[in-house]
Amino acid sequence: MPGFTESDARALLERVLKLSKAETCETNLNGNAGGNIRYARNAVSTSGSTEDTQLVVQSSFGQRVGVATVNEFDDASIEKCVRRSEELAKLAPEDPEFVPPIAQQKYLSDDCFVDATANITPEYRAKVAAAGITPAKTNGCVAAGFLQDGSVWQAMMNTSGLFAYHKETNADFTLTVRTEDGTGSGYVIRDYNDIGRFDADKASAIALEKAMASRDAKAIEPGKYTVVLEPEASVDLIQRMVVAMDARSADEGRSFLSKAGGGNKQGEKLYDERVQLYTDPTHPDLPVSPWGQDGRPIDKTSWIEDGVVKNLWYSRYWAQKQGKEALSFPGNIIVKGGDATTEELIRDTKRGILMTRSWYIRQVDPQTVLHTGLTRDGTFYIEDGKIKYAIKNLRWNESPVIMLNNLDALGKQERVVGEFNIPSLIPAMRLRDFTFTSLSDAV
Repeated sequence: MPGFTESDARALLERVLKLSKAETCETNLNGNAGGNIRYARNAVSTSGSTEDTQLVVQSSFGQRVGVATVNEFDDASIEKCVRRSEELAKLAPEDPEFVPPIAQQKYLSDDCFVDATANITPEYRAKVAAAGITPAKTNGCVAAGFLQDGSVWQAMMNTSGLFAYHKETNADFTLTVRTEDGTGSGYVIRDYNDIGRFDADKASAIALEKAMASRDAKAIEPGKYTVVLEPEASVDLIQRMVVAMDARSADEGRSFLSKAGGGNKQGEKLYDERVQLYTDPTHPDLPVSPWGQDGRPIDKTSWIEDGVVKNLWYSRYWAQKQGKEALSFPGNIIVKGGDATTEELIRDTKRGILMTRSWYIRQVDPQTVLHTGLTRDGTFYIEDGKIKYAIKNLRWNESPVIMLNNLDALGKQERVVGEFNIPSLIPAMRLRDFTFTSLSDAV
């Protein structure tokens, strides 16, 4: 039953709670259905579809908590799951950070489900694969891509009176194209709730163009350069920074937002005043669930405003301990951009580097959010407002805090996901003094 309605979900979860003998009980119903196609070396390798529904029951006695899961929904199976969660709770050690379930909340309305995406067919997926494979073959290149699409249904209910329901669709597409001699590589990623916004031919052409343009790359000296970052090149750094905007780690002295002597840097200006970063689950280009895993609302929230740290996200336990509002982890990340295209940012660059993707990013220092990573899949040298030639990949060492202080110009936003799987709208941007430390022979 992956495609359950709100009334179906409510009826099932009410059955669960009626069986509970615990002091508190929280139950979640999670369903998904979708399909995929994968291709490599210019040929489809796998395709298929999946669907699943799971019921999760969490019972508590005092600060002892037990969780059990089942994917059968007859009365006997549900009761067995409830009893198992209660047995586990009685055996579990006390959790000093346990907080009881929350009462009913008010949620923003959402519009995340698109029938066209939910009804994608195997024939459509095959056409997406062909859009990458056929041009690659024609131009002496090799394509490897993956399209995954699906629908998700979620519902939550607890003994404190909470009920929440949400459904959404999504389609994720990635494609890498390489030249047959292995000297050039291009990459593209796309992510949409509404498959009608996805143009497979146009997206695939971007990866092919980058692959062909990045052949015969030249080496340049590492150092500090002006860079033009496409959204795929900056999204992972920005997401890592937002993940680190956790109040607890800041208060405990473990993050870039920790203040000497205790406390955190909320309210301090740490970035260029043009930096505006916020969450909005109702954004028309980036709709997401208006509630998080623990049932708390995800509202429109400013995290960075005019370069100032406006808010940090809190767990319910830490908010209670600190006497603060328990702001949820952001459901999406939106960085305000400008009107310039990437081409216009390049045109206004005297000398610099175009980065189209960052890869293999690792944290170096949590106190400064310093990370190291590599360029990949098309890196180019800019001179007098034009791309002059492809360059060999470089290792970089950079902090998103420093990066967003060296902001020179903002371009248009693009929807990307990144390695943390947080839907994001990130603009192209031009930065000063981006630090490259060494060459990389990888393509």
